Amino acid sequence: MNQPKTGRLFKLGLLVNPYAGIGGALALKGSDGAEIREKALAMGAEQKAIEKTRLALEHIVSIKDQVQLYVATGDMGETLAKALGFNYHLVYQPENKQTESQDSEATAQALLEQQVDLILFAGGDGTARNLCHIIGSSVPVLGVPAGCKIHSAVYAITPAAAGRVLKQVIKGEIVSVSDAEVMDIDEALFRQGKVNARQFGEMQVPTELRYIQAVKMGGKESDELVLADIAAHIIEIIEDNPEQLFVMGSGSTVDFIMQEMGIKNTLLGVDVIKNKQLIASDLTATELLDLTATQSHKLVLTLIGGQGHIIGRGNQQLSAPFLKKLGKDNILLVATKGKINSLCGRALVVDSGDLAVDQQLSGLISIITGYHDQVLYPIDNLHSEEPV
Repeated sequence: MNQPKTGRLFKLGLLVNPYAGIGGALALKGSDGAEIREKALAMGAEQKAIEKTRLALEHIVSIKDQVQLYVATGDMGETLAKALGFNYHLVYQPENKQTESQDSEATAQALLEQQVDLILFAGGDGTARNLCHIIGSSVPVLGVPAGCKIHSAVYAITPAAAGRVLKQVIKGEIVSVSDAEVMDIDEALFRQGKVNARQFGEMQVPTELRYIQAVKMGGKESDELVLADIAAHIIEIIEDNPEQLFVMGSGSTVDFIMQEMGIKNTLLGVDVIKNKQLIASDLTATELLDLTATQSHKLVLTLIGGQGHIIGRGNQQLSAPFLKKLGKDNILLVATKGKINSLCGRALVVDSGDLAVDQQLSGLISIITGYHDQVLYPIDNLHSEEPV
């Protein structure tokens, strides 16, 4: 094990939930519970939380001599600390290889006892709840988005953005913190197409609004006239292209379009239609990739109100290989102007897990806001910048 250097080092707690987001690409709509994780692994799910944490930590490798890491063993933190050459100290060892919520809470307790300066953690809303239950507002935290459900405001907008915030904190460039809400939803209801989110508490996060996401806005769009105009525009495109597949993303705006066509829709999943007929519903990432492999297709997508994410939040079925083949020109992005205004000028965000794909999608994109009414709006490329 690496030994810490002398002098005052920044005491960074690291907590990785290695199973976070494991059910996303498989349309399992969550990763909470041993049964879901076992099912996901049996279906060939990939554990991506470690790689996403790496993207964050790579931004502080250049100043790692100023940092002392405190980690749990194995994939909960030690694996990355060792691979990236950090000084680290082990604080907890889980009993089983497949870690559970109690392991996250035990690690949080151990980090609290070490009086760390900040805890960097990777997971989703369930992991945030675990930390909040143990530490509350007693120590600042910074979340690396790696879960299926990320409604909480304690997460950076992307893994790389978390790394940039962390570097600023370590270098003393950010000294203020603010309270941020920890939210979670009922996964059982979520799998039935119902969103029931509520606040479970607050934790403190470093204040850098450019990189920290807002709390997700809930509820359906209320202006049905505007939605009807948007739907009419999309339906016209579908009717003009009867041989083309249309991948219908999740969200209430896309749901409204499907309802206008009289097609049964998976509100929180991904469906495929052709010539206004349902071809496949609630697809996994692999199923979607296979279905669209040899057929021309477009993607109908909306943005998350208040946050601005279009990729990487609740639609992990839209994998990086799918998006790379799709191309930006084949994305039909839809949103009301009210939803766009809720961003308060913040750019849209893509977080596909592949930096090259994120860069491919960055820049200006046309958003359909009504019938033959579109606006140009930027997709930010903050998360695809190289570590410095």
